[in-house]
Amino acid sequence: MPARQDLPSTLRRSSPKAQDTWIKTHDSAVGEYGEGQRAHRVAFAALKHSFEKVGDHWEEKGRKGPSDPQAARSIRDKPVPTAGGVDANATKEHLLEVARRLDIKGRSSMTKDKLVQAIKKSNTRKTATTRSTANARSTTNARSTAKARKTTNARTTANARKTASTRKATNARTPRGR
Repeated sequence: MPARQDLPSTLRRSSPKAQDTWIKTHDSAVGEYGEGQRAHRVAFAALKHSFEKVGDHWEEKGRKGPSDPQAARSIRDKPVPTAGGVDANATKEHLLEVARRLDIKGRSSMTKDKLVQAIKKSNTRKTATTRSTANARSTTNARSTAKARKTTNARTTANARKTASTRKATNARTPRGR
């Protein structure tokens, strides 16, 4: 079972219910198909039946069901483009509300398909921005940790040299053979 910190970043920023849905489905899929890309795809497909991606996280949908034609298809059907977590089967009013929350310009004149694409694009951008901010923070923390280690190692080395020279001086003053 993946630990909460091993979840995809968009799920770490989502509700515990979304996380539990993904984890349980992923674990079941790993048992069925083994660890890998297929288990992740199955887990995300299950997640999309109850949740939709809004910005950089997943929110519970008002109704359960497939979020786009890709999620509704059978495994034997030919793959079709996915809406990237956007609930493409939602009403236009719902999509307009999501677009308003994401501050998408020109949303009132968009068709339903254009709204889905604009929300998908906005979600991708927000996720990328959040990830790059998190990566920058983690890189800064790593640099700080490395600098602290370097400083600690330098102090340890200096203390070791000082101790060694003190021992030499003490040994030089103490007569041998007594």
